[in-house]
Amino acid sequence: MAKDVRARMVEAAVRLLATKGLEGTSFADVLALSGAPRGSIYHHFPGGKDELVTEAVALARERAMAYLEEQAGKPPHDIAAAFLDLWRSVLTRSDLGAGCAVLAVTVATDDEELLARAAEVFRGWRSRLGTLLADAGLPADLAARYAATLIASSEGAVVMARAEQSMEPFDLVAEQLLAQLTP
Repeated sequence: MAKDVRARMVEAAVRLLATKGLEGTSFADVLALSGAPRGSIYHHFPGGKDELVTEAVALARERAMAYLEEQAGKPPHDIAAAFLDLWRSVLTRSDLGAGCAVLAVTVATDDEELLARAAEVFRGWRSRLGTLLADAGLPADLAARYAATLIASSEGAVVMARAEQSMEPFDLVAEQLLAQLTP
């Protein structure tokens, strides 16, 4: 039961970070969204908000990595398309209201530990995407560069789509990224 409450709180934190950013994510919001009792805050997260955010970043990493694992063995174009579709889904399901929880932490904190955790997530995504693309036939150096470009471009495209309240910037970036892998 306690694990369930903790898991719900971490899930709520991921959702709130993706929609409200780091500054806009409060314990009160996490409690409201998760339905957790007030006493759960320091019981489950004695390190406070930073501990909760660290767990949320870890959950975002795990989910993306699991999704990437599902792409193993596919052609490079399909791997990139799937990664882009993940972000397209976030945007459409949230009516352009959500983005990347890890990016939200990265741009809003000066806490070295949180930045280190976010950096680990981005390095992990970049590494796994690069490996998947190389295993699918791209030369290793090109796969590594494309993985970094795919992540940076899609993150930026998500931000632009949210700001403009339009899928157009995202679709333009996605089209360009996929064209780079079309023979």
